[in-house]
Amino acid sequence: MILKPLHIGAMTVDFPVMLAPMAGYTDTVMRALARRYHCGMAFTEVTSAEGIVRGSKPSFHILDTFPGEQPIAAHIYGSNPDTLAQAALIIEKTGRFQAIDLNCGCPVSKIVAKGAGAAMMKHPDKIVNIVRTLKQTVSLPVTVKTRLGLAPNHMNISEIAQAVEESGGDAITIHARFAAGRHTGPADWPALAKIKSERSIPVIGNGGIMSSGDALRMIAETGVDGVMIGKAAIGNPWIFHEIWSALRGKHSQPYSPREHRTIIEEHLRLLVIHKEKTGKTKRHPRHNAELEAVLHFRAHLVGYFRGFEGSNELKRKLQTMRTVDDVLTAVDEQLVRS
Repeated sequence: MILKPLHIGAMTVDFPVMLAPMAGYTDTVMRALARRYHCGMAFTEVTSAEGIVRGSKPSFHILDTFPGEQPIAAHIYGSNPDTLAQAALIIEKTGRFQAIDLNCGCPVSKIVAKGAGAAMMKHPDKIVNIVRTLKQTVSLPVTVKTRLGLAPNHMNISEIAQAVEESGGDAITIHARFAAGRHTGPADWPALAKIKSERSIPVIGNGGIMSSGDALRMIAETGVDGVMIGKAAIGNPWIFHEIWSALRGKHSQPYSPREHRTIIEEHLRLLVIHKEKTGKTKRHPRHNAELEAVLHFRAHLVGYFRGFEGSNELKRKLQTMRTVDDVLTAVDEQLVRS
């Protein structure tokens, strides 16, 4: 099975297996490691259009990229068409991005309360207005990431997908769950197949992919033009190489404990550098870059040892980790136990 290159407007994604935008995870460091292992495209963490227009430093730090990261999309949220268009124009002028991706599915309450994210699904006509305004403002492809609906009794993904296509959207990514379910429960792949049969723009499937086998099944069962990996990529950049190999009929060799340890250390040390660059946070002004990186890395570390025997001991130590050496000592102890 071969997944064809994906054309989204003027952008081409040679290998359309993508890293999903995940708040608190998909910073430039995680994206860099994923790209090393054949991730075909990545998205920034969700970024406030209003923050970009105001010149907010935290919002601009989310838009940090590393050299050679293309193709990459800036993943933004908001509800005001003019503000979103202004933000998209600022993003385009950086010259670092190949697409603007509009969030129409995030269920986080502080975003929904602003009429953005998942709240947008209640108003397909508003999505039409925003996508048209974005298309009139920037030359970059405009894509939309959404869900099946707010809840099973409010499933309106067909209407949303039609709105995206008819307003000029260049592609749609569908997380095959409802906003009410967040990230739990089985993903509804038949719904992806239905939308793919109804629409002519590229449809990217998201949800329920935890292995290379899952990715192949989603492609075969739904006909989607690309797949997006979220939770399964946390602590597991190797999943992209596994899918890349499987699509070519090749067996991916398991990574060694040494490689596992090397990637963990590299990820953590690059995070320290990243925190030094972005500066101290307003929330924790007394934290130095090393401590900030270690605190941030805890969730990644759980992912790196997902399924490992004896990893509960590592989890118990998370709250005591304050330095890079603390983390690496715990990692070495875990690898010995495993």
